[in-house]
Amino acid sequence: MGADVELERPKDASHGDFATNVAMRSAKSVGRPPRELAAELAARIGEVDDVDSTEVAGPGFINLRLADSFFIAALSEVGDGYGGGWAAAAPERVQVEMVSANPTGPLLVSHARNGAYGDSVARLLAFGGHAVQREYYYNDAGAQVDRFRASVDALRRGEPVPEDGYHGDYVRDLAAQDGDPLPRMLASIEGTLERFRINFDSWALQSELEQRLPEFMPRLDTYEKDGAVWARSSAYGDEQDWVIIRSADKGGTPTYRAADIVYLTDKLDRGFDKAVYVLGADHHATARWYAAIARMLGYDESRVEVLLYQFVHLTGGGEAAKLSKRAGNVVFLDELLDQVGVDAARWYLVNRGPDQTIDIDLELAAEKSNKNPVYYVQYAHARIAAILRNADASGAFVASRHKLENEERELIKRLTDFPVTAREAADRRGPQLIPAYAIRLADEFHRFYHECRVIGSPEEAFRLGLCRATQQVIARCLDLVGVEAPERM
Repeated sequence: MGADVELERPKDASHGDFATNVAMRSAKSVGRPPRELAAELAARIGEVDDVDSTEVAGPGFINLRLADSFFIAALSEVGDGYGGGWAAAAPERVQVEMVSANPTGPLLVSHARNGAYGDSVARLLAFGGHAVQREYYYNDAGAQVDRFRASVDALRRGEPVPEDGYHGDYVRDLAAQDGDPLPRMLASIEGTLERFRINFDSWALQSELEQRLPEFMPRLDTYEKDGAVWARSSAYGDEQDWVIIRSADKGGTPTYRAADIVYLTDKLDRGFDKAVYVLGADHHATARWYAAIARMLGYDESRVEVLLYQFVHLTGGGEAAKLSKRAGNVVFLDELLDQVGVDAARWYLVNRGPDQTIDIDLELAAEKSNKNPVYYVQYAHARIAAILRNADASGAFVASRHKLENEERELIKRLTDFPVTAREAADRRGPQLIPAYAIRLADEFHRFYHECRVIGSPEEAFRLGLCRATQQVIARCLDLVGVEAPERM
């Protein structure tokens, strides 16, 4: 009939396990009343072995109730790698560039959302079967770095930091040591990122890329105006043209957008099928600029992808929170990790879509109770681990012929949602779908645990297999967002 078959969960579980609107979508094309067509299709579907019963509802929906054999077979499919590998037949080389803060100070909470979001996207893509590389790009030269070094040098001489310089305890700590402060600051940033469970495969330096600009100039569509060199990006879909080399009275130096040109080309020439940038929401202009560069240089612009995310607000007791006495509303990532831990920080920084502002309640994030969603999901994993330890469950999954309890069916049904959820999260670049799913899975497990005895029941082997499968999927969900799956809590 040419119509897409859509299966969805009825809001009322009494209506069955799944419902489809295929008859309503197909009725017009075949010239049949929707309910009449639905009745015919329901009869055919009812002949399928794993379908227990069907019924027609409303204007032409078909409700399906599945047989226990379906759920038992579905459970047997859960194992290592379950839900992943969908891109294995045609994997891409993907680079995810994230964080990329200049090494002029410790990482902030805003950088943390960039990293948590980008790293979770990278984990999802790798889970799908793509070859993923993580890269950090930073400016090791220029006005900001010059002010940073000047601030450290001023303190070393016993002088005040320049008004436009960098302030804070970390600057005084750097001033107490000899040598260039930049490498030490960068090492500190790398240490914080490792603590935050983000490990980079490569680091790109703006100063090295700027040196390659002359080789790209002949390939660019440029013109001179007011003594500066401009890229004619408006002719390639951008909203305006941009200066790439400043006028002589402004030093005649390349702008950061010039480095963008070299960097983007360098990425694509390294053979990445997809170059993913993770940037703050105030970088909409940069996203358009990257697309214009790609078109100007003759690349397929679909190979360049910019992910934008909104800001983070910290609250405590219903009010804006600060974790230090520094001037301004500055919170370092390490301070956040000290207060709520890595697991909570990673969870809360991805549990909302990137287009939404995140408000983190520090008191809730640090709480060790089921009110805290990350604790709630981790506790489900630890509870299963305890069950398996107590049962010495080292055997393989054992199929069962017993009539499944409703809680068993619902838990298995939730497990079957994971492959679709993981792929959708990867395709949409929306890792927030994983924490939301993990909470629902934990809900189903806790209901199952309270209603169905596991150890010592006649169905012990089957239910231990169900526990093990649930534990595997919970652990995978937690790993995909950079959270640990504890065996004990």
